[in-house]
Amino acid sequence: MSTGRINRTKGIALAAITSTAVIAGVIFIQGAADADPKPTLAQAKAQVAALQHKAEVAGESANDLRGQIGASTARVNALKAAIAKQQGQVDTVKRQIGSLAVAGYQTSGMSTTAQLLLSPNPDQFLSQASTAQAFAGQQDTALRRYQQAQGKLTDLQASEQTELSALQAVQSQQDALKKQIQTNLDAAEKVLDKLSDTERQRIAQENADAAEKARKQRPTRSGDRMDNIPVSASGRAGDAVSAALSQLGDPYVWGAAGPSSYDCSGLMMYAWGKAGVSLSHSSKAQAGEGRRVSKDQLMPGDLIFYYSPISHVAMYLGNGRIVHAPRPGKSVEIAPMDEMPYNTAVRPG
Repeated sequence: MSTGRINRTKGIALAAITSTAVIAGVIFIQGAADADPKPTLAQAKAQVAALQHKAEVAGESANDLRGQIGASTARVNALKAAIAKQQGQVDTVKRQIGSLAVAGYQTSGMSTTAQLLLSPNPDQFLSQASTAQAFAGQQDTALRRYQQAQGKLTDLQASEQTELSALQAVQSQQDALKKQIQTNLDAAEKVLDKLSDTERQRIAQENADAAEKARKQRPTRSGDRMDNIPVSASGRAGDAVSAALSQLGDPYVWGAAGPSSYDCSGLMMYAWGKAGVSLSHSSKAQAGEGRRVSKDQLMPGDLIFYYSPISHVAMYLGNGRIVHAPRPGKSVEIAPMDEMPYNTAVRPG
């Protein structure tokens, strides 16, 4: 083999080896970039808690749109009922116009003079002519009524379309927030997937133990079994506190308001509902559904709101403690009132 041919062969082999190495290097670098480092158990817990909190914030924002959706839906239904009623009025006037048109047609075959000359009874004809003129006047009145009725129907139909568009826009906002909830929960699951089976089981067991501990703190019919947490509420506030504490250990589920799962505002809505006080299913809305109280004047049953803007609500128990539904993955529990950024408080009822 000639020297030139040998060199060309070596060059081709070297190029192939170099290309393979480059491709392998790219794959290795890409794989390293795609594979995030495995977090420690403490880091994973912190990341999951942050993502679950983001899911709760999106959930309460979605809850806040419930009132708008409910009010808009009620307006749409009212407009539909008004449209149906107005359509009935339009149809009635149309039938009246039809009847008058037929009556007018029966006397419109020849001129009034000809009818008078040919009539065997002129007096009777003149009486009928007056009746015909009256029919004509009624037709004019009926036409005006029809125009008015049809105009009102058109206005109602336009209002319905405007309201439907507004309703669809708010529903789209809520759907986007629901997607945010799921996106954050999926991200939390991905963090947990990086842990070992033993670590995941440990976290699951810790959550189960916390839920069981909370269930054991539920009040009994003869009193309550809470340790070092005096609850001296009476009347409606007492009923609300008792109802909230009876749900200890129940899981957090977005949009739930009982009887066996809750989100934060759903729990307050349920508890105060048992006391005969109606609250919205939204922490932001609930902040305006009671008398504002200062932090140093809090009493059991008062609602405490957290973060700015408001995205979480809890019920004050006394002695610096609250009962609340914390976030996805957790259960209704008793906690220190200052473990979250305090915003404001109200006293329902």
